[in-house]
Amino acid sequence: MLKVLYGLKNFEGKSKFKTWLYSITYNECITQYRKERRKRRLMDALSLDPLEEASEEKTPAPEEQGGLDRWLVHVNPIDREILVLRFVAELEFQEIADIMHMGLSATKMRYKRALDKLREKFADSTET
Repeated sequence: MLKVLYGLKNFEGKSKFKTWLYSITYNECITQYRKERRKRRLMDALSLDPLEEASEEKTPAPEEQGGLDRWLVHVNPIDREILVLRFVAELEFQEIADIMHMGLSATKMRYKRALDKLREKFADSTET
């Protein structure tokens, strides 16, 4: 929230405010995710208690879970983010392109290919 308030003076109005806000939120989430992932790897590396590691509950793989995650695991992370921004956040392609720092045509093509891959995977799973 503070990043938005401090960055408000830098908002130039070249894009919609919503797009600008999503971009800040998206970048901050990615930064936090990377920090947490590094911290988790460090803690795993420093963990010397094998009993503690063995007693931790194993979470089911995304393929075993229901819902959207079950399908999104089959596309790469960038395409997954595009699909989530399109379907969950209901953003326009130009807004997604701005947030992802990609061209409009590249965003649309990645979206199409990701959907094609999911359709193919879905067709394979319904045939079995």
